[in-house]
Amino acid sequence: MRITIDNLDGAGARDYSAAVSPEGPLKIERTLNEPARCTGMLDLSALALPVPVRQARVVVVSDAGAQIFVGYLATAPARLYAGRATTGPVHWLIFNAMGDQTLLDRKSVLLGQDSALGSVTHAVGDGDGVLALSPMKTTSVRELASDVTLVGDVEPAAYISETFAGDGTTTVFNLAEAPYRSTRTADSIASTSVTQVLLDHFDQGTLNGRVWTLRDPGSFLSLTSKGLTMSGGNGFDGQTTVTANDLIEMGGTLVVEASGVQMASPSTGVVCGFYNGAIEALNCFAGYNVRQSNGTTVLVPLVNGAEAGTPYTLLNGHRYTLRIRLHCPETERVRQTWHALADGVLQAFGGGAVAAPMSLLFELVDEGVSSNTQATVLYAGTVTNSPASCNFAVVNSVELEGSLAYCGITQEGSVWIVSTLHDGTQVTRMTGAAGDGVDCSVSSAGRITFFDGRIPVAGERFTVWYRGRRRAVARRSDSARVSVEEAAGAFGTMQWVGHVTQPPARSTEDCENAALAVLSFSAGRAAAIAGSYTIVNPAEDIQPGDMLAISSGAGSGDDTLKVLVRKVTIEDGHALPEVAVWRLDFANEWAEGLGLRCSEEIPKDTLLPAAAESASSAALANLQSLQVTSATGTALQIDTGINPPASGGFEVRRRDWAFGPGVNSDLVLRSPVRSFAIPREGQVERYYVRMYDGSNPPVYSRLSSAVFTNLPVEL
Repeated sequence: MRITIDNLDGAGARDYSAAVSPEGPLKIERTLNEPARCTGMLDLSALALPVPVRQARVVVVSDAGAQIFVGYLATAPARLYAGRATTGPVHWLIFNAMGDQTLLDRKSVLLGQDSALGSVTHAVGDGDGVLALSPMKTTSVRELASDVTLVGDVEPAAYISETFAGDGTTTVFNLAEAPYRSTRTADSIASTSVTQVLLDHFDQGTLNGRVWTLRDPGSFLSLTSKGLTMSGGNGFDGQTTVTANDLIEMGGTLVVEASGVQMASPSTGVVCGFYNGAIEALNCFAGYNVRQSNGTTVLVPLVNGAEAGTPYTLLNGHRYTLRIRLHCPETERVRQTWHALADGVLQAFGGGAVAAPMSLLFELVDEGVSSNTQATVLYAGTVTNSPASCNFAVVNSVELEGSLAYCGITQEGSVWIVSTLHDGTQVTRMTGAAGDGVDCSVSSAGRITFFDGRIPVAGERFTVWYRGRRRAVARRSDSARVSVEEAAGAFGTMQWVGHVTQPPARSTEDCENAALAVLSFSAGRAAAIAGSYTIVNPAEDIQPGDMLAISSGAGSGDDTLKVLVRKVTIEDGHALPEVAVWRLDFANEWAEGLGLRCSEEIPKDTLLPAAAESASSAALANLQSLQVTSATGTALQIDTGINPPASGGFEVRRRDWAFGPGVNSDLVLRSPVRSFAIPREGQVERYYVRMYDGSNPPVYSRLSSAVFTNLPVEL
């Protein structure tokens, strides 16, 4: 091998090949998802070469002319005492160079580039090198698997609507179940922490680059003692902005709040805007539009690029708190994508967005009034289709004059409360802390406490929309593989149970797709193989992420072992002609997860499925918008929000997870139409509803929509 080093001194690259010490020959290591490394030891005692410096450029070329390493010295070489010569002490120089490919090798898979994982295959014979198989690295030996159960995170379960009756005095109401909240911080059903999606007090010297991206062609935005200060704009929409670096997933109950907001004339632009695409007013799914009207500054809710609700006139010198509440019955709007490499072919499972409606509430508080003054509602409504994720810009200044002291976005779980007054008027109840001008607070255990002046009156009914919770789990089988194994005289069904640890599986659908990914590679005979293949002077360069097809002497395709190269180690034999020993460490997906990592430790709160579903199993849509349209002393009138499939309908039961024909102990009714009535049975009632089709056996919704009531029978 030939090594050249450019010490960046203007002399160009020098040849250091003769300085490589036999005591420390060149060694090149390439590892998947890591930069390449080149190490060795130099003896400069008899050569007129300078000591390499930090950041020096290093290039290694084989005798055949192939460039096998390009990089730089991460540090200056370390000196190792080698003895004394006639000229004095002799030191060897130990060097460590890092490759230029700082991007992960597998990033191309995610970006869809041409050099995807497994796209290059090298065919070799078992007589060309030495094959060694390693013991399995897993806690127990993984054999073929045709029946896979995977457990994920805690997920939202049934879509629950629970209705209570007010009496003018009761202030505390307890939900039948603890409502789902995000479990990103702790993977346990007991965890109900509120997630802080975004937070900034704008009290630093510069804008926080880890949170925001600033576009400001005219220096119109700055941080002052008042916070984020706006002093105009260039007059164009979307060119002077402060935008969050990360997309906001539009699921569950989100609350965006901006406090210390002051606006002066003339002001034009959008504050606290969620954008479905580029930061432009026409793309604003929800935000506050600021404009001029008859010489005054007004604030108007902006929904899907158009003004909605009631304009509010902002007073000079007043500070305001602005809130937008967004509620979606789905908490996961962007499905996880799972990549799996099976027999050298990269496959993707899952992905895509979840369609769902969204309710919106815009409210404003004048910070100069009493703390118990109720917030002013400027808009309340529902959109049928909402974006799965949005860009968020706290400021989109066409020409804004004013300041903003704080902005935060919280993910508050799944609770949404709507009151129906005696005259049929519906009012969205605002949740939060006392003193925020809201109606009530909701504890993690599901206790709703109404504040003074906001207590539900006699004749008022209020419905709490929320999600239950359970551990996500799915079981899938490969019937074709079962048949093949049984035909060969082996046990057809081979089960494996595991817990998805990376990337996270947030829902049953994620677990289903992850299980399909595991089935794609766990059924192959070489699925769990790990080991190494050593070859001298290979005919072509081999990189981590390449496939190695090792054929036996028989030459049959069935005797070819396909494995994924994880690490390449090249050692110079210090011989002439060149002897370079290449050690190729490999491990297939089942031996060492690449795009999917699983543990065999199952969380204690998991309820494992009793039977497997086939890889092609499907489910009907969940009833996201089911609601009780009226309640009398004799019946609950239900609108499922969707028409049933042909020859199908809606099944109502007294308990969950027991849907299907032939089970009638808790069956209430089956309805072939969208709207139907459930007979009243008592003050406290619980019903679970799923849609089914005309198949045999019928296919049902994946999750139930639950109707809970705590209403007097005499209404």
